[in-house]
Amino acid sequence: MTHMPGAHQFTPTAAPASLANAQSMGMVFQIAGSSSKILLDPQRLAILGQDADPCTAMAGQVGSQVKMRVGSVWLVASVRAMVLDQASQSIVADIDFLGEGDEEKLTGRIFHFRRGVTRYPTPGTEIFPVSSKDMQQIYAADDRPHVQIGTVYPTTDTRAALYVDQMLGKHFALLGSTGTGKSTSAALILHRICDLSPMGHIVMIDPHGEYGAAFAANGAVFDISNLALPYWLMNFEEHCEVFVTSSGSERTVDCDILAKCLLAARMKNRLAEQIGRLTVDSPVPYMLSDLTTILQNEMGKLDKGTGALPYMRIKTKIDEIKADPRYSFMFSGMLVADTMQDFLAKIFRLPSDGKPISIIDVSAIPSDITSTVVSVLSRLVFDYAIWARDEPQRPILLVCEEAHRYIPNSTSGNGQAVRKILERIAKEGRKYGVSLGLITQRPSDLAEGVLSQCGTIIAMRLNNDRDQAFVKAAMPEGARGFLDSIPALRNREAIICGEGVAVPIRVALDNLEEHRRPASGDPSFTALWRQSGDEEAILDRTITRWRNQGR
Repeated sequence: MTHMPGAHQFTPTAAPASLANAQSMGMVFQIAGSSSKILLDPQRLAILGQDADPCTAMAGQVGSQVKMRVGSVWLVASVRAMVLDQASQSIVADIDFLGEGDEEKLTGRIFHFRRGVTRYPTPGTEIFPVSSKDMQQIYAADDRPHVQIGTVYPTTDTRAALYVDQMLGKHFALLGSTGTGKSTSAALILHRICDLSPMGHIVMIDPHGEYGAAFAANGAVFDISNLALPYWLMNFEEHCEVFVTSSGSERTVDCDILAKCLLAARMKNRLAEQIGRLTVDSPVPYMLSDLTTILQNEMGKLDKGTGALPYMRIKTKIDEIKADPRYSFMFSGMLVADTMQDFLAKIFRLPSDGKPISIIDVSAIPSDITSTVVSVLSRLVFDYAIWARDEPQRPILLVCEEAHRYIPNSTSGNGQAVRKILERIAKEGRKYGVSLGLITQRPSDLAEGVLSQCGTIIAMRLNNDRDQAFVKAAMPEGARGFLDSIPALRNREAIICGEGVAVPIRVALDNLEEHRRPASGDPSFTALWRQSGDEEAILDRTITRWRNQGR
């Protein structure tokens, strides 16, 4: 190795911990834009590994940061992969450049760090370890509104900041396999945002009923007992999903009949007289009994183009839903009044009254109508933002847990209305002040393109190869090195990259207070299986709730 430029730096010296940063650990070997190669001295790495500073001790390992001087600027890069060169007995490492910072004249440390690289180094440029002091400067939050959610790996005191405006302005996704602490991490981020903005407007779709406990103090929780979602808020496509049961060419006929009768039912409301152009999608109250009467009358006409069967199919389905108590939260006869203003006020937290988040618990809603309920709520968020453009702006964050249920990559089957509206929010929402937060354990099952619309990606451990590849494809170029560590992340650790952070980071997330955690903890089989007694009463109460469908 003595024939290589800068090889004299490779002579190992037993440097004290305080001088560890003063000596180089290698040099730049090859430059190729965002991804380049460096040569590292294994003996020098062994000495640095004994340093008291955890960042310096990790220098040169996969996932660590290194720095190099170009003129008066320090360039910082992340180590992505390493291999031993047998001929020279040195380590060849691939690096991804993160950004650059100015050099503090007295100490030589980094300050005023920013993303991107102005000048690349030349081969032979010396490489130095990044210290904890440097890390504090690199990840120091600037004066933009931000929340602190954890500690930057491998430091013990450098805080990780999320820039709220940038993260929400361009959507975000939280990804992770079951059991990695995904729900607690989501609660942590939302709690910090609520603490920062107590007058905010957040709507969260909760499919398992686990977030109500976490936001009992600073949120409003809605389930089938108090949601009172009026059926007439559905648009025509959502009506078809609920009332039309046929398929193929028969479905087209049924939908045409429903459109005609639904418009006639809406026209019966006094509000219709004040509306110049009433459409089948207009959120105007109507009575289900009016709709069935109109269907009955149309069926009796001699000049109808079809037989009576399509009318009977729709009428039978409507009568079935009206009689089923499971659907009363939406199709009750009490929901005919014009309560649209009150409903939007309570769901969108207008005003918030110190409770900026609405938790919509859909766990007890019948599964065949869940996607329609989520579709109505999501569309109301988007439509409100469109029609309120000329008003003082009230941006809304829509958080969708188990997002792969509602934005599947399949374009056929049931639940296409919710897929279309969430895809539209992902593409156009930020223009109208609607932000989308997606939480999922199966990113590969999401509709193609939705993840790439998320400006900030928070990736926890993903065990599935297909999911890992899907996330890698959605990540920005500079973060690719971090992604290789996704399978090795511990619980409640995450890789964060994109608009919401200054540079890609690996974060150990903060512990959340017990009363602010979602009810998603795993049961202890060994502890619970030692307990016995009162089984008869447990079964009695459970069967009663079961038969009454939770009432």
